[in-house]
Amino acid sequence: MNELLQRVDPKQRWLLPEREVELLVLRPSRDIGRMAALYESKLPRALRHLVRGLGTRRGSGSDLLSYLLFVPDFLRDLIALGEQDAKAAGAIFAAGYLGLHPPDFAAGTVAIAFGLAASSIFPALMMGIFNKNMNREGAIVGMLVGLISTLIYIFWFKGWFFIPGTEMAANTVDNWFMGISPEAFGAVGAGLNFLSAYIVSKVTSAPPEHIQHLVEDIRVPKSAGVAAEH
Repeated sequence: MNELLQRVDPKQRWLLPEREVELLVLRPSRDIGRMAALYESKLPRALRHLVRGLGTRRGSGSDLLSYLLFVPDFLRDLIALGEQDAKAAGAIFAAGYLGLHPPDFAAGTVAIAFGLAASSIFPALMMGIFNKNMNREGAIVGMLVGLISTLIYIFWFKGWFFIPGTEMAANTVDNWFMGISPEAFGAVGAGLNFLSAYIVSKVTSAPPEHIQHLVEDIRVPKSAGVAAEH
């Protein structure tokens, strides 16, 4: 039918009630003919000689054998193969659908994860490299302040530990602090992290001298000393 419709002038094809049928071919992940050939020896001798005479050991002949073979072990392998391929196909279709139509929570979850990282780890790494006076106390306090403030803001609108019904305010622009959504609050948390870490490092003892030299060596490698002087 599809071939007949393809021969019709496309401009006239819409006048016909028939429509082309889109074909979806599903093939097993393993060659069933080769699977059947493994169990040929379990056939009765007379039947085995008969199917060999039909060429079951060559090319399409093994496919013929798969239609004639009803050995229990072969059938069990076929059922197991069908279950395996069905699961794989389901996972592929689900992944493809979610890739084309990503759910809202996926983007939100990724944004929250990056926000938590930005509010806790990123400032500590930056200050550890570019501020040789940053000490352990300042880094710990900064990370805690950034992480806790970001988590509280997220839980305030998303629900405590994301449990439905536990949110403290509606997750709307009118309730957000300065219009900042929970997914974007990580930048504010990072700023609080920088500020609190800097203050604490100023009122506590400086890092040991060798640690400061280590940070300085990381910032300006020895081989770059000549370039740094310029």
